[in-house]
Amino acid sequence: MKRPLTIGLIQMDCVLGDVAANVAKAIERIRQAAAMGAQIICLPELCTTGYRPDLLEDKLWELTEPVPGPTTDVFSQLAKELGIYIILPMNEKGAVPGMIHNSAVFIDKDGEVQGVFRKAHAYATERYYFTDGNHYPVFQTEFGKVGVMICYDMGFPEVARILTLKGAEVIFAPSAWRQEDEDIWDINIAARALENRLFVAAVNRVGREGDVVMHGKSKIANTRGKTLAEAARFEEDILVATVDLHELIAGRRETPYLKDRKPASYGLITQIN
Repeated sequence: MKRPLTIGLIQMDCVLGDVAANVAKAIERIRQAAAMGAQIICLPELCTTGYRPDLLEDKLWELTEPVPGPTTDVFSQLAKELGIYIILPMNEKGAVPGMIHNSAVFIDKDGEVQGVFRKAHAYATERYYFTDGNHYPVFQTEFGKVGVMICYDMGFPEVARILTLKGAEVIFAPSAWRQEDEDIWDINIAARALENRLFVAAVNRVGREGDVVMHGKSKIANTRGKTLAEAARFEEDILVATVDLHELIAGRRETPYLKDRKPASYGLITQIN
């Protein structure tokens, strides 16, 4: 028995601070990916505004939107029109004025916002602008359950493990990953997939913002951490590939990491000093 799912990853450059231009490009690329058969499509981190909050400065607050809001409404209509799921990373306005999150909005094929994942681990200067999330939702589709982690979250095995224990079979990782850490990109994706025996679909930005250059190389890793499909380096690209979610069963029989866990002995991990 097979459970096929066709994944689309939109590897794109963004114009810092130009929401209209970025949304227009994202819509065009999503339409192309859907025409290629993609059923769940993920965009890169903070794709509507660009990545660098320190370069946006005060404009960051002007560009931050609620969820639902004007931009999510556009992508909700698109998801419903095309009958696809969309993962939309964006600056999200928090519940308290002045608070913002680095978020990924999960929109279902009926155009409904099913939920939001908020980046839990801020990288470098991000911590001065974004409020960390502390919840790890999974989202239900007719294919199976889907989780999301954003960029630097990939470096924390706890995030992927929590999503796995909540039933995720694919974890999407929208990112703005810099070229200096390309080796870590490759290792993190493979490790998170292997240790949880699931699929990881990581989509990276390309382009330059200030002194940060993002290298692309979006990829999908299988339950052994092997790369199934990979996008170009330093170029915009659309990666579409089909995975078989039923492979999780065989993988978890072969190497039963989840069954063999010993959580009673892991207390040190959650101790607060």
